[in-house]
Amino acid sequence: MKLISTNKKAFHDYNVVESLECGINLIGCEVKSLRKGEVNLADSYCRIVDGSLILLNCHIKNYDKGSYSNVASRRDRRLLAHKREIMRMMGKVKEKGYSIVPLKLYFKDSLVKVEVGLVKGKRDYDKKESLLKKDAERDLQRTMKEYAERR
Repeated sequence: MKLISTNKKAFHDYNVVESLECGINLIGCEVKSLRKGEVNLADSYCRIVDGSLILLNCHIKNYDKGSYSNVASRRDRRLLAHKREIMRMMGKVKEKGYSIVPLKLYFKDSLVKVEVGLVKGKRDYDKKESLLKKDAERDLQRTMKEYAERR
């Protein structure tokens, strides 16, 4: 598995309830741009339209050497998942506060996969608490490293 991009903003703004690995319907030039790592998942989200999962607002930069085969960089892209998984997520999204957001984009062998997460929004105090917890963990790791170096 070769990681292309992660959606750090999603992990900061949401609590991930569950995740699902999906394929993505791409055009050749988009895959070449992904191999160069030219993608932004920051403001992207997913929606269920006519029983299929659609990735919206994901920016994949146009390939430099592609000409007529380049497409719009923020076009809607269809995600490939089993119907029952999509319907299960759709049932949860209808509940208050749940959304579907892409978390990671990566290569699995030669295929591009998207990890989408069923997420629930964090409150401001939850965000502050998670930042404090992360800082405390970082300080603990730093002191353990310093202690190990002294020995």
